[in-house]
Amino acid sequence: MSTPRCFGWRAIGAVAAVLARLPQRATLALGTALGVLLRPLLRRRWHVARVNLALCFAAESAVEREQRLHDHQCALAVALLELLRAWFAPSATLDGLAEVEGLPLLRDAAAKGQGVLLLTGHLMHTELATRFVAEALGAPVGGVVRRYRRHPCLERLLDAARTRRLGPTVDKFDTRGMARHLRSGGRLVYSADQDFREGHAFVPFFGVPAATFVGTPQLARAGRAVVRFLSMVRGPDGRYRVRIADPGLDAHLDDPAGFAAQYMALLEAAVREAPDQYLWVHRRFKTRPPGEGSPYAR
Repeated sequence: MSTPRCFGWRAIGAVAAVLARLPQRATLALGTALGVLLRPLLRRRWHVARVNLALCFAAESAVEREQRLHDHQCALAVALLELLRAWFAPSATLDGLAEVEGLPLLRDAAAKGQGVLLLTGHLMHTELATRFVAEALGAPVGGVVRRYRRHPCLERLLDAARTRRLGPTVDKFDTRGMARHLRSGGRLVYSADQDFREGHAFVPFFGVPAATFVGTPQLARAGRAVVRFLSMVRGPDGRYRVRIADPGLDAHLDDPAGFAAQYMALLEAAVREAPDQYLWVHRRFKTRPPGEGSPYAR
């Protein structure tokens, strides 16, 4: 970040650090206001969200689903500010905002020298949840991330923030790096509700067949790691409940399709706790079983 061409990103980082220090009430209020501004700017994404909500809540009326979309628009704007808090907020700003359940599962694995693959999904505050876990554990928690190679200044800014506040990062295509990190006893947060078009099985998500990556068991075995599930919900009072659970996924490592189905069931249950806080603008159903067209086509 020392080169002159990175000056603009340094300035953006400074503004982000100021926003990250806002009190929780101010963060939620600002996020709600930003949600109003985002509505006319993200029309394509709102189309994706409407399709996803129609598929996943087919029994509801159009009016009910439109209310869900409205709630999601507000939650998405808040989530953008929560990203800044995960990366830039001092510990004092976040103190007392979260209750973290399941830390003994991580401590037990560390005592045995085992890595932990913390499986999660496109829940909108995954990085903030990671920050809360790292703070409560008093140890780094790594994450699988997308690298911004075309924007090196942005990449340096974000990677430095993540490494300082959360833990080491691994590129989402660097499976060997993930396995090495796990074999060394590290903890790694991983969202596997991905549609890579290949290497997937169609398993139910809200009753809809969803192409789900089946390579996660192989990663866990290569890293000699245990698999745990991570989720977080922001309650109406603005406080967070972070859960680390052992749902028995280790028993399905030899059955990739069964693992994917169990994983999607866990993620669906987590989403149902706070549906507005899932990333509905993500094209979860873009790959369809043979003979089915894309649901996102206009």
